[in-house]
Amino acid sequence: MQSMTAQREPLSPAQAAAENNRSPFVRLSDLIAGIEPGKPVINLSVGEPQHAIPDFVGPVLAQHLAEFGRYPANKGTDQFRKTAAAWLGRRYQLAKPVDPESEVLVLNGTREGLFLGALAAKRYVGRTSKPAVLIPNPFYAAYSAGALAADCEPVYLPATRASGFLPDLDALDDALLQRTVAFYLASPSNPQGAVASRAYLDKLHALSRRFGFLVFADECYGEIYSKDKPAGMLEVSGAGFTNTVVFHSLSKRSNLPGLRVGFAAGDAKFLAAFLELRNVAAPQVPGPMQHVAVAAYNDEAHVEKNRELYNAKFDLADQIIGDRYGYKRPAGGFFLWLDVSRFGGSEVVTKRLWAEAGVRVVPGRYLAREQADGTNPGADYIRVAMVQDAAMTGEALHRIVAVLG
Repeated sequence: MQSMTAQREPLSPAQAAAENNRSPFVRLSDLIAGIEPGKPVINLSVGEPQHAIPDFVGPVLAQHLAEFGRYPANKGTDQFRKTAAAWLGRRYQLAKPVDPESEVLVLNGTREGLFLGALAAKRYVGRTSKPAVLIPNPFYAAYSAGALAADCEPVYLPATRASGFLPDLDALDDALLQRTVAFYLASPSNPQGAVASRAYLDKLHALSRRFGFLVFADECYGEIYSKDKPAGMLEVSGAGFTNTVVFHSLSKRSNLPGLRVGFAAGDAKFLAAFLELRNVAAPQVPGPMQHVAVAAYNDEAHVEKNRELYNAKFDLADQIIGDRYGYKRPAGGFFLWLDVSRFGGSEVVTKRLWAEAGVRVVPGRYLAREQADGTNPGADYIRVAMVQDAAMTGEALHRIVAVLG
């Protein structure tokens, strides 16, 4: 059995960079390789919803099977774009309706849109000297992958408890903002579940207008929240949605991670440039999948039920975790972000939970990058995905407490 207390050999800068660019889940598999789980496995590592898919999915697919025989348009069907635009108008308080013809593009899930968006942004914004992409730290891996593919410098902005688990906008200096191409923001954030206030979004939009960069707002967890609906970036960007692009997905909202349907909406000029890139480089979304998405965005009952299921599991966390490990019920999303610094840090605890409890979580270190001062904002945390059913989630939480005390 692999030792759980052995210290890691120091990595060279090149080795550290290569390691950082690997998938956190591949790194997790390597971390626990050779360690036998101490109990029947409960996987809380991947943010893959396990709730039932909506009842309408099968019938809608069956009705449109013939469309698998045709190439779909890259921008999306008229019906899908009209439905997405109408849903945005119902969900958010917008200065004007979203134009489905010029302000919405279908995506093959948000990951490819968030990745390719950085390539399109570099061309669109046109920075000539050390272009930068600003990324909250910790972050979703597609952000940094896109920045690197676009040959931009990824600049990691610490999102710690001290700043409300969001980047501190007041700490950004003008020299950095003048070379910024895009600013990625997730609200609710992954992994901490922080929700940006309307005032925070207003300040970010003002910076984007002043310095001419794009805001890429990842709002895929926006329908999973405890009490108040999270505000959206389009709400603060005015009638033209200038410099703003929001990314939405059905993976979390509708428990359809395998459908691979989402959309980007916002600044029409940027989306036109984005479509030019997507027409030659992006996967198309099959027509039958878009019909399912239309049905999903036209139905709120399954979304409300989904939210109730997550809230019931957070009720369990309130009871079982209590005030341990710095736990505070997140405002949105479906993760726990637990402080395990006093138990040896994220990698040590991840291995302990696997070896002693059969619970698979993600070390926070793998979801973040080292800052200039050498600290990693995720090193003291583990991410726990509350995706299993209530009984299994409760069992996993009890096991975590039993191991850590």
